[in-house]
Amino acid sequence: MGIGWRDFVSDHWYCSKPSYLHAQLPHEWFSWDEPTNHHNHNLPVYPCWSPVYNWISKQKKKSQSDRLSFQHIFYVFLLLINPYPYMQTYTKQLNSIRWGIIGCGNVTEVKSGPAYQQTDGFELVAVMRRDLDKARDYAERHKVPRFYNDANALINCKEVDAVYIATPPDSHLDYALQVARAGKPCCIEKPMARNYKECLQIYNAFDAAKIPLFIAYYRRTLPRFLKIKEWLDSGKIGIVRHLSWVLSQPPNALDLSQVSNWRTDVEVAPGGYFDDLASHGLDLFHFLLGEVKEASRFFKNQQGLYTAPDAVSGSWVYQSGVTGSGNWNFGGSSNEDRVEIVGNEGKISFSVFQEAPVLLETNKGRQDITIDHPKHIQSGHVEAMQKHLMENNFIHPSTGKTALHTSWIMDKILGKI
Repeated sequence: MGIGWRDFVSDHWYCSKPSYLHAQLPHEWFSWDEPTNHHNHNLPVYPCWSPVYNWISKQKKKSQSDRLSFQHIFYVFLLLINPYPYMQTYTKQLNSIRWGIIGCGNVTEVKSGPAYQQTDGFELVAVMRRDLDKARDYAERHKVPRFYNDANALINCKEVDAVYIATPPDSHLDYALQVARAGKPCCIEKPMARNYKECLQIYNAFDAAKIPLFIAYYRRTLPRFLKIKEWLDSGKIGIVRHLSWVLSQPPNALDLSQVSNWRTDVEVAPGGYFDDLASHGLDLFHFLLGEVKEASRFFKNQQGLYTAPDAVSGSWVYQSGVTGSGNWNFGGSSNEDRVEIVGNEGKISFSVFQEAPVLLETNKGRQDITIDHPKHIQSGHVEAMQKHLMENNFIHPSTGKTALHTSWIMDKILGKI
């Protein structure tokens, strides 16, 4: 019937509007004895059997024509076979969403963590790290009330409404499936998982449960790249013909030391730095130019410094017919990050990672604009999640569905599918 998680919980989750469940089921189900005003979200904790039983019992007193309708029988069936999604405990006034973070490492210190605290309607109430002392330290410094060294404890904490997974990608699948089973919205750090197969498992779990799933491809919400999308959508360079990206970096000190690094461990990140860095750009290009129809590749470990590949070359074609190419080398002599989108009336040049102006060149002249990133670079991404969860008619630009396609592109380039 296309009934979604947000519909069941409310049209605006954590707001004053009545929930889909309230609107569709008899009000008697939401009280032990007397009917409850369906605008009251201060619901008690209760097992599903008693409210169903009470309401069915009252039906016996009504006329035959008022007895169970097919629709009511259908909802009783839903409750009995899988009551958990409808029995979530929302005991406080539903005007905020309480987040927990699994993996409060470096990325959460400035890039993402503070955004969950500073976004209206969001709270950061719990963090988890395998090292309990480090979890405690993070919680104390960021004034987070709860900390754990057990992910399962955080996921199933009744004070946590939604979960942000910020661990290395080899643990994303396990944690994400636990969050899906707990019936809670989730944001996962990019890449979504180690490969397309794992991403598909995650996507299917959340899609089947109709629970929101977001992936932290935050460049889709940064003003710098939204300006590029505006230029493309308004036809500033005419019909787009081709996109090219060159990303080159010399090996860093950690690479040369050959000390263990999850980003270049083929078991954790099968594509190495390609997984960690190229995923950002390929997802951004998906956002700017649409879905990819086909992709081909060549990849190699040229330096032998670690187990993952350090040189990748790929080409692809979008559904629109636009062609694309990319070269990613992590054994070069200097840092280079150059993207060009060429149209029949001009081109746009920019960097995915470097602080550089965005440049528009057409037969009408040249325009370059410097647009700084926010201090907390994921703030736009987090604010968009708040709008998706708490406002009508807003869809976050980076969801499980969009990230699944990005994972498919990456695996095609790496020759896995």
